[in-house]
Amino acid sequence: MNQRRPRRAAPRPPEGTPARSELARMARSVLADAARVARWADTALGPGRGSATADGKATLSDATADQAAGELGLTAVEVRNDWDTARLAGLIEVHGDSARPGWRLRAWNRDDSAVLRGWVALFDAWSLAHPEPAGQEPAAVAEVISAMPQVLSFLQLSAGPVPVAQLLDLLEQRVTELRTERCEVPYGPRLESGTPQPPLAAPLPDAVSDTPLAPLLDWALHAIASVGALTCGDGHATLTPLGSWAVWVKLEQICVAAQSPAGNIEQSAEDMLRGCAQLRPNAARAEYRAWLAARPVGSAVAELLGGARGEDALLRGLAFDALRVVGAPAEPDVRAVLDEPTLRPYALLWLAEHDGADPEDAHEVLTRQEATWLWVDTAAAVADHGEAPLLVRHLESAVQPTVPALLDEVRAVGHPRTVQVLVALAAAHPDPALAKAVRRAAFQVHTGGS
Repeated sequence: MNQRRPRRAAPRPPEGTPARSELARMARSVLADAARVARWADTALGPGRGSATADGKATLSDATADQAAGELGLTAVEVRNDWDTARLAGLIEVHGDSARPGWRLRAWNRDDSAVLRGWVALFDAWSLAHPEPAGQEPAAVAEVISAMPQVLSFLQLSAGPVPVAQLLDLLEQRVTELRTERCEVPYGPRLESGTPQPPLAAPLPDAVSDTPLAPLLDWALHAIASVGALTCGDGHATLTPLGSWAVWVKLEQICVAAQSPAGNIEQSAEDMLRGCAQLRPNAARAEYRAWLAARPVGSAVAELLGGARGEDALLRGLAFDALRVVGAPAEPDVRAVLDEPTLRPYALLWLAEHDGADPEDAHEVLTRQEATWLWVDTAAAVADHGEAPLLVRHLESAVQPTVPALLDEVRAVGHPRTVQVLVALAAAHPDPALAKAVRRAAFQVHTGGS
């Protein structure tokens, strides 16, 4: 029996935090240049009016950058920077070679929440907004990105200027902890004495362990400053009111997740998704936000996609629900899995919704074969985790007009769980004649017959 937990009172931000309307004004100021380029793109690059990109991957073409620079009185470099910022903040959405305004731009002047969400999306993607200097060791960069949430939390709790030297000490400690956490202690019986013991973990390459962290901390602080979350000067770093509020929000999300029935903030993506499987949509999204707040965006997206590649179809759907919470920063990774048959239908739906399609109409981007494959995959999730009546109702969601047509196309689509799905559907359906036809189809798929 599920017991309702008492509703947690809405926490109040720390004393001195500006009102939400003032925070939104600050966010509008930070994103003013990006919003200007987004509005220009809305006017100049709508369907049939101009080509935004040259490669279909949201990279602004040279001709378009030069056109915008001339009309806005900017340099092409400034236009590209503002374009990238607008994309990260969800002010611009690129579909094919055309750009369209994001919903946040439409609500820019009237919805403070939309503005703040756009700025937080940019804040979460600070390492993309201001890439690391060339020549840095990628593994060391990844460690610094993973450690920065703790550095930002310390800045938020300090509520004032903090010497960069002190932040460097904290960063070095956190990176050391991350390296220690990666060491796996073997469990089970020990090998006999005299037998060589396997190493606990592969040693770090010298290029990583010898990388000085001071330049990377300097990069990280200036990158976070570039999105309006902190200021640097005179050897000190200070969170802006906007940055302090954002870090506080994320800390609160972590606290909520730790107190929730499925509190799994420290779990892997797969375990976190399993923990959210029985939650209602709003509660699940709160868990996703808390889990994401504790991790760098890039590694979180990669981990979610890794969970989606597993055999559990339920986790596949939940992983893409979590990626909807991520928003624009996840787009390149989602687009990159379009060639993977298992993930392609989910990725196409995600991209369609990201590009502004109504969720109820997003399925129109799927081919008949892709829709059928997704129907089988969803049925597999229901068969594994749901109840028989739900599986019967799922039959009504098929795009095929008749059951025989559905069975023909299901057999042809080649989903690895086809037999199990058909057997479960036959066992659940109350109509003996239909159940018999479904069992026959399952047998034909199993034996390779027709």
